[in-house]
Amino acid sequence: MRKYNFSLSGVILLTGLIVGGCTGAGGNDQGTEYAPNMYHSVAYEPLIQITDESAGMWVNSSENPAVGEYYSSNPNNPYGMNMREPVANTVRRGDFIPYRIPKDSFELAERILSNPFDSTAAVVKSGKELYLKFCLHCHGIDGQTPGKVGERFAGVVSYTSAAVINKGEGHLFHVITFGKGRMGPHASQLSVKERWEIVRYVQILQQQ
Repeated sequence: MRKYNFSLSGVILLTGLIVGGCTGAGGNDQGTEYAPNMYHSVAYEPLIQITDESAGMWVNSSENPAVGEYYSSNPNNPYGMNMREPVANTVRRGDFIPYRIPKDSFELAERILSNPFDSTAAVVKSGKELYLKFCLHCHGIDGQTPGKVGERFAGVVSYTSAAVINKGEGHLFHVITFGKGRMGPHASQLSVKERWEIVRYVQILQQQ
């Protein structure tokens, strides 16, 4: 049988290592970690830079040891943002509340919805351009005489007909969004803003 000789100092040292390795971690102090910045990521606020040079110093692995890992201030950025400038024509999230009116609630949409865009030259111009791309083929150039597709598939309603002429802008927007009759929904092709612009232009066609 093999015999092992343990000295008292060795036992004390071993016990100290075991106890020391099992205690001390907790809260913000999780003990010794390898690559701690991989375990404790900090979510950046994209519109605000972190100007505190000591931020993240405890997990610092940057090339510049004078500042912390999470320091992100750029003195050459006059806007103080972490993010780059948005792509042109990007619609900022939150500009429009998600459209939650049920599909068949045309009367509700007509009653509570109103166009947030005035009939400015820019809105009308954009509405006309969108109309010529998405509506012309069925409703025709003037909204009264059917286009090429409208000639082939009967049932396209004239904008000046009794069924449409007195409908409010909320009704028109809801029809563009969900479709009605033979008309399919266009919410996947047109943004909320674009749909309202088309509504403005359709109202102009109704007055001609």
